[in-house]
Amino acid sequence: MKHLALALALSVLTPAIALAADPVKITADKFVVDDEANIATFTGNVVVIRKDMTVWAPKVVVDYGEDGPSDIKSFVATGGVRIKTTEQDATGDKAIYDPKKQTLKLTGNVMVVNVSSTVGGPDLLLDLKANTTVFTGSKTGRVTGVFTAQ
Repeated sequence: MKHLALALALSVLTPAIALAADPVKITADKFVVDDEANIATFTGNVVVIRKDMTVWAPKVVVDYGEDGPSDIKSFVATGGVRIKTTEQDATGDKAIYDPKKQTLKLTGNVMVVNVSSTVGGPDLLLDLKANTTVFTGSKTGRVTGVFTAQ
């Protein structure tokens, strides 16, 4: 258990956030590993920092397979999520990362701000393999954008 918890704390979010070998620093008020359920949970003021990306959330749950931290099934941040890079700042109610599909879905009151635009909507899907971004409207709201020339 101690070895798994240490390995998980050091490596579990690396593939989940960045798909790279850069170090990841995670701080939280609490970290719990459930070996039987293959789930690691970070709660309370969770901050994940990797290179030029920072993620803030009240709760981050990592579901990993039987092979341990190298077999990440999903990464879910909830409770109001903020993802900031050097180029943009994104917020939403929930973020779900699927490392096998290499997709990141941000849902609920999504807003993405960068130097030249602000785009919002109910859902955002980033396909990291295809390098595409899709905002989707729903019954609860439409996609909106404001674009400015630089």
